Amino acid sequence: MSFIKVDPSSDFSFHNLPYGIFSTDNNPKRRVGVAIGDQILDLSVIMSMFRGPLLSQHQDVFDQPTLNAFMALGCESWREARSTVQGLLSANESALRDDVSLRSRALVHQSAATMHLPADIGDYTDFYSSRDHATNVGTMFRGKENALMPNWLRLPVGYHGRASSVVVSRTPIRRPSGQMRPDQTKPPVFGPSKQLDIELEMAFFVGGGNQLGEPIPIEKAHEHIFGMVLMNDWSARDIQAWEYVPLGPFLGKNFGTTISPWIIPMEALLPFAEPNAIQDPEPLPYLQHPDPFTFNINLSVSLKGQDMADAATICKTNFKYMYWTMKQQLTHHTVNGCNVRPGDLLASGTISGPDPESFGSMLELSWRGTKNIDLGGGETRTFLRDGDQVTIKGYCQGDGYRVGFGPCAGTILPALQH
Repeated sequence: MSFIKVDPSSDFSFHNLPYGIFSTDNNPKRRVGVAIGDQILDLSVIMSMFRGPLLSQHQDVFDQPTLNAFMALGCESWREARSTVQGLLSANESALRDDVSLRSRALVHQSAATMHLPADIGDYTDFYSSRDHATNVGTMFRGKENALMPNWLRLPVGYHGRASSVVVSRTPIRRPSGQMRPDQTKPPVFGPSKQLDIELEMAFFVGGGNQLGEPIPIEKAHEHIFGMVLMNDWSARDIQAWEYVPLGPFLGKNFGTTISPWIIPMEALLPFAEPNAIQDPEPLPYLQHPDPFTFNINLSVSLKGQDMADAATICKTNFKYMYWTMKQQLTHHTVNGCNVRPGDLLASGTISGPDPESFGSMLELSWRGTKNIDLGGGETRTFLRDGDQVTIKGYCQGDGYRVGFGPCAGTILPALQH
């Protein structure tokens, strides 16, 4: 398919072609790239080759330190860009393949690149859209009969997070300190979180936005979804438990959120679409859409402690278990007239499946700390320890190729002394 050889097990096949922002030691300027195999195609070098009717007047979007300007152009421009990149990388196209000088400047080995946040994230919203996860957590705290709150099956529940602490994969995460109340008969105490957790999530970037007061209808929602990334929404459960009533998550969530650096275009994921979850009761009309917008994305979480030779897989699940779709999330987010902008990040919430090995948080895997998570070699966890490295991976499996996301990783640093 491409003149660049790609291993069948590579996340970055010719069918993928995700966008990211990278720099190199010999060129520290941040710029737009597309991943193909173990290479990066530097779009700032070849931007003059985007000669289609839409992008010929906007070639400069590929010479920017973020993807926001490209995202803002809208879905037709995204399609034109993808078609151009596919053509340039095709085994049958000679413009790039046969120009040795151009190839030497335009192709960078991924091992020589430093990845950065792909966009300037103005706003970040986190949803709570996995029924299995919501049921598990509700059962822990309220009992099986009241696991789901009355609104959960009626609308995509969410909260506004902190965009400033969203970081790119491999950025260390500092253990947070805060107020906790481990003994309900005594006053709260202050100190480092003892129940530091992960949340296996996915998220999508908003492309074209909407005007304040003008909702995005469900029929048009897909036109505003640029692409997807993996996410780890680190969570301090003991801080969260004491603070969240009555206004929801605050310091237990906003100290760090990690995303993978490559944004997978929705066009690359559409071949892996599956029927949406059966929603009962039926959502209100503004949230209904018959077209499949649930995706078969294999997901896993591994954990490697400081004294462990190898990482242990602690979760295997799939994005297809989501109850509320991304289209429903975006439509509900804007139904009151809230305006979203290019580069805004909307996350799925923890992705859990029906089986214990598919639970997407340590809160669930250890069932609120009541049982150990076996990592092998005598190592166990209930929650994270300092030095633990957590890596999330995800991919769609095609016939002899993958559409993958690359790793979403972070390591826990000790809390600062107060």
